Amino acid sequence: MKLNDFEQDGVMVLEPKGKIMGGPDATILHEKLYELIEKGKKKFVIDLSRVEWMNSTGLGIIISGLTTLRNNQGELKLANVTEKIKSLLVITKLATVFETYDTVDEAIKSF
Repeated sequence: MKLNDFEQDGVMVLEPKGKIMGGPDATILHEKLYELIEKGKKKFVIDLSRVEWMNSTGLGIIISGLTTLRNNQGELKLANVTEKIKSLLVITKLATVFETYDTVDEAIKSF
C-alpha cells in the first residue's frame, strides 16, 4: 500500500492506494494518522478511490483512528467508497458509523 496526504481547507486528506490489510502496509496508514493527530490535526478525510480491498485489519485501523479523533474532538470521514468497500461496511454494520461522501470535496465541505 502507498499513502499520499495533503491538507485542504484545514482538513487532512489521506489517499491510500492498493490493499489495506495486515502487516507492514497497515502500519503506514496507522502511523500517519496518529502522527497527524499528535500534531493537532482533527479533521480527516480518507479517499478510498484507489483502495482495491480492505480486510478486518484495515477496518480496525480506520475504526481506531475514528475513535481516537472523536475522543479528541475530531472527526474522520470517508470519500469515494468503492462498491467492494461499501459492501464490507454494510456487512460489518459500520455503514452507520462512518459518514461517507461521493467526493473528497463534498467530505471537506461537510465539516
